[in-house]
Amino acid sequence: MRTAAILPVKRLHRAKSRLGASIADPLRGDLARAMVGDVLLALSRTSSIERTIVVTGERSIAAAADYLGALVVPDTAEQSQSAAVTLGIEAAIAAGFERVLCIPGDCPALDPAELHALLAHQSPGVVVIPDRHGTGTNGLLLCPPEAITPSFGPDSCARHRALALQTGADCRIERLQSLLLDIDTGADLDVLRARLSSEQTRAPRTRAVLGLSTPPCSASRPAA
Repeated sequence: MRTAAILPVKRLHRAKSRLGASIADPLRGDLARAMVGDVLLALSRTSSIERTIVVTGERSIAAAADYLGALVVPDTAEQSQSAAVTLGIEAAIAAGFERVLCIPGDCPALDPAELHALLAHQSPGVVVIPDRHGTGTNGLLLCPPEAITPSFGPDSCARHRALALQTGADCRIERLQSLLLDIDTGADLDVLRARLSSEQTRAPRTRAVLGLSTPPCSASRPAA
């Protein structure tokens, strides 16, 4: 089944504003860029994903996405995450994709093996991947791509389930460990630091920005 990943990315000067109380602005921009880079790399290493579609108005992100073979869709309005994802879905439908996986750019510990296992399931419908609190949505798998209209934001997990119910689409919840944590607050950042300190094999760009060293024994492993 032809599958595209949809990755919406804000302009970096607007990204992660809620982290302002925890880290300085220059570091905040560097962190946002690093996390997106790690997500892009993980998606490129997921064999079940044929193409990543990046929706962004940020030139530096567009250049990095193009380098990794992603399709870049300009987001000139930058209205919301849902609007950006919808642009990506429209591009996926136009390109003939049968399924889309909508992923945020702030889950840098994303695991290609977990994604591949998720995508092995091919039945039509909606799969909602919640955040660690169980209220937000950190992943949305739609088959077909227009199964429901994305509606991200607070309490979006329940909202996406309700939308699937309204349209009669099959819906299930999947908790992927590497997608539970998105980085919005200082508390999220503390959890990420602890996780990356213990895993030591993923998110090389994010690890570098956070000053987390990689032991020599894992330096040669694929950094996804």
